[in-house]
Amino acid sequence: MKTIPISFCFDNNFEMPACVCLTSLLVNAEADTFYDIFILHSDKCTFSAGKINELPERYRNCKITYRSVGREFEKAFEIRGITFAAYYRLLIPTIIPEYDKIIYSDVDVIFRNDLTHIYESTDLTDFYMAGVVSVSACDDTGYTKYLEGLGLNPLDYIYSGNLIINSKRLREDGIVPKFIEEASRTKYKYQDMDIINIICNGRIKRLPPAFCLSVSVNKYASYRLENPCYSQQELEEALQHGIIHYNGAKPWKQYCPHFDIWWEYYRKSIGYDQQYYFDFFAQKMHEYDLMPLWERVKILLRWFIGLKNRFRS
Repeated sequence: MKTIPISFCFDNNFEMPACVCLTSLLVNAEADTFYDIFILHSDKCTFSAGKINELPERYRNCKITYRSVGREFEKAFEIRGITFAAYYRLLIPTIIPEYDKIIYSDVDVIFRNDLTHIYESTDLTDFYMAGVVSVSACDDTGYTKYLEGLGLNPLDYIYSGNLIINSKRLREDGIVPKFIEEASRTKYKYQDMDIINIICNGRIKRLPPAFCLSVSVNKYASYRLENPCYSQQELEEALQHGIIHYNGAKPWKQYCPHFDIWWEYYRKSIGYDQQYYFDFFAQKMHEYDLMPLWERVKILLRWFIGLKNRFRS
């Protein structure tokens, strides 16, 4: 049995999507993979009666441990509706000291493969972090100027929603206190993501885009757009098998790329509620019926393009 440690950070408001995320993780686990799952939360959160606690009863290949971060980052900068819980990932090396290397993931994610290979094959000897480069940072003029103003190379700037963390090296080099200090003194536009890229600059390893099929990666892959970060083959593999990160619109709220895949896993999840499922789609169909004809046609075209790309050989 191979043990893969993985951590998540969220509060009670994200418990339902977390159930779906964890279901996708466990459903796609290989027979000899065991996930040691850690959930970081503030001391104001409680998951004692939540559905998440039932997951180890359904899936024997996991253990779930909760770790409180106290009230750390409660006064940290918040923007775009992203709360201070986003900063908790910065504390992983000290909050979860039993592992020297660990995966971190947001919960607005769907896993479609086992993580053993990417975890074991990623050598972080000379790196603090590993992640997927933000393709939009590579060619968006405004984004590029913003990052260059921070002293960063846009071609090296990674997403913080899916990471492999060298906890041992971060502890040895005293990096966590630097994370905390940076979060307390500066209001960064992209919060924890900026902090990770600034503090770990020069010590970040690039992972293939399949480790984080973000909204932007999906756009480049679906429409075969060239970019300086990844090859078309890498983007194609991400589209076909990658970890889907809904880092824009949320599928449990509205239409978005790979909306249907999220709902497939919702139906499989331990938190599945038939009435909620019916009411959501009834409301969406009503909204669709009220749209102008051209808007409805565009939605159907996007759906057919996505379907075609998903089954592209």
